[in-house]
Amino acid sequence: MRISNVIPRADYVVEIISEEGTSGFFDVKPYLDLEAFSSLKDQQLFKNVSHGKYFIEWGNGADLSADTIEAHLQTVC
Repeated sequence: MRISNVIPRADYVVEIISEEGTSGFFDVKPYLDLEAFSSLKDQQLFKNVSHGKYFIEWGNGADLSADTIEAHLQTVC
């Protein structure tokens, strides 16, 4: 999966759009209790998400690989 866009949504969910045409939602909530992701509980920080084609990342250094996202992506029908 190559990520072409990431859009932060409500309730710690990001919408992912891939270059291959797949789109869906990835729930970040299960990661928020991990040390690297805990500061994302701040909504402003969470909303500042970007992508690097094979990962998404936040300004605090937290990131998720495209493989992890693809494995748990709730696709849109």
